[in-house]
Amino acid sequence: MDLKRRRVRFENPNQLRFLTFSCYRRLPLLKNPQIAGLFVETLAKVRDVHGFKLLAWVVMPEHVHLLIWPKLPESSAPVVLRSLKQPVSQRVVARWKELDASILKKITDSQGIVRFWQRGGGFDRNVRDENEYAEVIKYIHGNPVKRGLVEKSTDWKWSSARWYCGDKDGELPMDRVERPE
Repeated sequence: MDLKRRRVRFENPNQLRFLTFSCYRRLPLLKNPQIAGLFVETLAKVRDVHGFKLLAWVVMPEHVHLLIWPKLPESSAPVVLRSLKQPVSQRVVARWKELDASILKKITDSQGIVRFWQRGGGFDRNVRDENEYAEVIKYIHGNPVKRGLVEKSTDWKWSSARWYCGDKDGELPMDRVERPE
């Protein structure tokens, strides 16, 4: 009997979603600036297509954190994740195959499937109140500092931290939202 665990998501139209997902085997596949840039471009396009509000984000070398306010049902967490992860992985893996890159051996599973992202939906949770909202943004922006990648959160290019500190000329503006009652 195959008893796969199924993730149960409680999508609430009045709650923000904190999403975290990782590269396969937590390898630093997003460390390359071109790949991180591709992810950010894709994030902007997916936000436009699915209409969710993007409130904070960070692209780390081996994982991503997003704070979104979904427009349900068209921008539920699974829809957003699939729309983000699939095109990024397809483009990057296709390029690596063209180059016969050595990384392909590290990201090929035991069945011979090349994987850019860790299987599953990652981690996500509802953000229920203003205090938790502020804590999640602080956590997202503090991640590169905590890991020792930069001294200040605004020094990390692949994050919304600069936007929050007043640099509104960044490549990906955040959405301001008034939460429903």
